[in-house]
Amino acid sequence: MWPAPCGVSYLNPEKDQLMHDVAKPVIKRERSRSSVVKKGLFTIFWVVVLAALILGLVLFQAKIITMVVLAVLALAIFLGTVSFRSFRRQGTTSGAIWAVFCLLCLLVDVKVAQIRTMTASPFTMPPTTVSSVAVKEVDWEPVLSSVGSISPVQGATVAAELGGTVSEVLFQNGGIAKKDQVLMRLDTSSERAQLHTAEADLALAKSDLERAKDLASRKVISQSELDSADSKFKQKAGTVDNMRSMIAKKELHAPFDGQLGIRQVNVGQTINPGQLVVALTALNPVYVDFALPQQNLPKLAEGLEVRVHTDTLAGEEIKGKLTAINSMVDAVTRNVTLQATLENSKHDLRPGMFVKVDVNLPEKNRTLVIPGSAISYAPYGDSVFVVEKKKDPKTGHEGLSLRQQFVRIGESRGDFIAIKEGLKAGETVVATGVFKLRNGMDVTINNNLAPKPELNPKPVDS
Repeated sequence: MWPAPCGVSYLNPEKDQLMHDVAKPVIKRERSRSSVVKKGLFTIFWVVVLAALILGLVLFQAKIITMVVLAVLALAIFLGTVSFRSFRRQGTTSGAIWAVFCLLCLLVDVKVAQIRTMTASPFTMPPTTVSSVAVKEVDWEPVLSSVGSISPVQGATVAAELGGTVSEVLFQNGGIAKKDQVLMRLDTSSERAQLHTAEADLALAKSDLERAKDLASRKVISQSELDSADSKFKQKAGTVDNMRSMIAKKELHAPFDGQLGIRQVNVGQTINPGQLVVALTALNPVYVDFALPQQNLPKLAEGLEVRVHTDTLAGEEIKGKLTAINSMVDAVTRNVTLQATLENSKHDLRPGMFVKVDVNLPEKNRTLVIPGSAISYAPYGDSVFVVEKKKDPKTGHEGLSLRQQFVRIGESRGDFIAIKEGLKAGETVVATGVFKLRNGMDVTINNNLAPKPELNPKPVDS
């Protein structure tokens, strides 16, 4: 080691160093080595702090998101410290880079903290407003339902028995006809002329018969001549009767009281024997013809009440009696044909109309009923939502919640449907909008705008 002024020492030249090289100070190398050591110790310190933080959180069973928040915060502090040290050493570029990383870590930490706050207090859905209805127990008569057609008690299409030319039509289309009322006349001029001839022949035959009787009483003529005169008289009388009958058949009469249809002939038209003239129907009372499966035969008897509905009289119900049960069962459909009689004083029902028929059986059953809109239909089973009281274990607050209950449904009448199994009388169920509900949902009840179910609804035509 060579002496140097001011206490500065120079390195001793080695084999790989020439004597004329400028000696480098030892102070710079010592400072560099000291800086590396400090950086290493600084890094180890923060690694140990971060590891201890994570270990402590794990031991205290902290949530993962809390661990992430603290870890990111520690990393941000570390990066901030590194950036500060870089700026002190006048390392502007490296300090700016570390500062950017520190800022990103702070932003991430703030966002994670926000997420942690949101998850710590989860969002609670407000109660859903529903309409409700109570399960009722009512008396429902068992009903056998079918479809049928209206037929007249008396109905015929009046036709001409003889052909000819129409001379008079004495009825109005759709009018009312009385029994034996003349509806139409055909031209009888030819038949009346023949009748006059026949009547003249009859008068002559009558005179001949009287003269023959007088002569026979005096034994002037034989009995055979008398018999011949009597036979001739009867023949002429038969001819007259035949002509009168033909003239009478040229007039068409109503066979019974009823309502006429639309005429099929006009004055001056030549018609053939059997040609249809007008339809005549007795509209009060009327029959309803329908059929039911053969297994219902033991339940059927004449006199049972029958209720009829038709689209023509929307919302109205017409009552009648079961008056006839066919003696045979159809071999193809295995149905038995039935006939009911209905009063039809207003002539609202017309022959041929389609109607829905319900036969009320005499016994009555206690049945649980709810509106059909309360049923949630699904392939795996039908269900309803029962409204129950629920107490919050944290706040002690009492509210309403839903319980999904599977049910077995029966027949439906109007807006109601029968429940065979799954509910009890008095329970409250959701009446409408069940498709948007789920099990356990909190609800509030508001029946101000709820539709009112009816046994015989009368929808307004739109």
